[in-house]
Amino acid sequence: MQTLEFWRLGIFVGLLALFMLLEIAWPRHKRSIPRSQRWPANLGLALVNGLCLKLLFPITTLALASWTQHQQWGLFNQLNLSAAIAVPLCVILLDLAIYWQHRLFHSLPWLWRIHRMHHVDPDYDVSLGLRFHPIEIALSMLIKLSLITLLGVPVLAVFLFEVILNGMAMFNHSNLKLPLKLDAFLRKLLVTPDMHRVHHSQRYHEHNANYGFNLAVWDRLFHSYVAQPQDGHSQLKFGLSHWPNAKDNRQLKGLLSLPFRSPSK
Repeated sequence: MQTLEFWRLGIFVGLLALFMLLEIAWPRHKRSIPRSQRWPANLGLALVNGLCLKLLFPITTLALASWTQHQQWGLFNQLNLSAAIAVPLCVILLDLAIYWQHRLFHSLPWLWRIHRMHHVDPDYDVSLGLRFHPIEIALSMLIKLSLITLLGVPVLAVFLFEVILNGMAMFNHSNLKLPLKLDAFLRKLLVTPDMHRVHHSQRYHEHNANYGFNLAVWDRLFHSYVAQPQDGHSQLKFGLSHWPNAKDNRQLKGLLSLPFRSPSK
């Protein structure tokens, strides 16, 4: 397990560095706020979230998958499917669960109070893929642990899912300009930066669309897909219009307290 955890962390750091470089080389839009005013808090959240998971959960997703496999708990441990079928099927099912989890965080007011911290950012780049409140990260972890136990997800499937989820979150939040033809081709299967960028629009009907992180099929299947922003990408405004672009909304302390504050404070 330690080897897989090491590889997962290494791939995460490597992809973060890669997308940072790519979006600097080929930016999609001009940033409205210097990186120095956003990145410390956004990257700091990743460290806080990692620490919180260590303190709150005595077991990792990979360790739980190994334990359920040893105990023969969960659906897939009873079906005795070959790894060639069970692994990709479980990755797809977990991705579907994340789609509905994300949609739920937009639908229920008390969950939206937590998730809106991710949407208050008035700019858009790879650091936004790390900007989630610790409460949301903890709830997401509970959901993943529950699904792994109920489904009996293979260790390899959990590893691949975690790597893909983290990698795609950074990819589709990156300020990366893809050729339009490449974007159109990729989004037939995957969520691209342009597709997810719509989800961070200030327009209500746009930020309540395009919930997927990895596979693009879920938004089309469940009628939450918006192909392009109403004002075009060049005029797309990020953030939440009713939240001021205040300094404390770009600092770690302010972000952590954001679910408990009103827009005017």
